[in-house]
Amino acid sequence: MKTQKLTIERVLAAAQRAMTGDGFPGFCLACGYKQDGCEPDARGYKCENCGEMKVYGAEECLLMM
Repeated sequence: MKTQKLTIERVLAAAQRAMTGDGFPGFCLACGYKQDGCEPDARGYKCENCGEMKVYGAEECLLMM
């Protein structure tokens, strides 16, 4: 299991890429893992890295920060 620090810079960059059609990124609030296939308003998706139900869409993360 890899962990990464969740920063506003990472989330903002992912949200900007998503606006150009580069996938639907989300982030796990437990381990910081960036996960593809998340709707912008995703809440509580299962993390592929740690298994926690704490993956939120990039845009949703921005609203929470």
